[in-house]
Amino acid sequence: MPDGPRSGCPINAAIEVVGDRWSLLVLRDVMFGDRRHFRQLQSQSEEGIASNILADRLRTLTEAGLLTRDSAGRGQRATYSLTEAAIQLVPVLVALGSWGLRHRPTTPELRVRAELLEAGGPPLWEEFMAELRERHLGIPRPDGDGPTATERLAAAYAEAVARS
Repeated sequence: MPDGPRSGCPINAAIEVVGDRWSLLVLRDVMFGDRRHFRQLQSQSEEGIASNILADRLRTLTEAGLLTRDSAGRGQRATYSLTEAAIQLVPVLVALGSWGLRHRPTTPELRVRAELLEAGGPPLWEEFMAELRERHLGIPRPDGDGPTATERLAAAYAEAVARS
């Protein structure tokens, strides 16, 4: 494997970090599922990621500056947190989800989040990103009235599961 990037293309630079078949799914699960520990990421993955692949992706994403790993003490679970660079991938994941809605087969309960994010547009994405910054970076989010974006996404998912 080459030591440096294949080219100076920004798309190539991004793909070299998150272009494999698992990295964006790991980030998705940390972002949308609030899965921040190895066992949660492995056991609650819809796609069934193997432990060796998950360990490799977590290491790669940490080295790339998309995740941080809390140094857990002996006998404690390490906690992974998103960095600002990872949080800025929210619109990319929304765009991929929107594309998947239109062009690939999906299940009703798993498409509901993508539909809600697509319908909510950039204002909802920014609200969700502010919540992620608070949870992962400790940056207080602007106060808002009513349920948070995370709560609305969870409620929509629960409703879709109840219907199926």
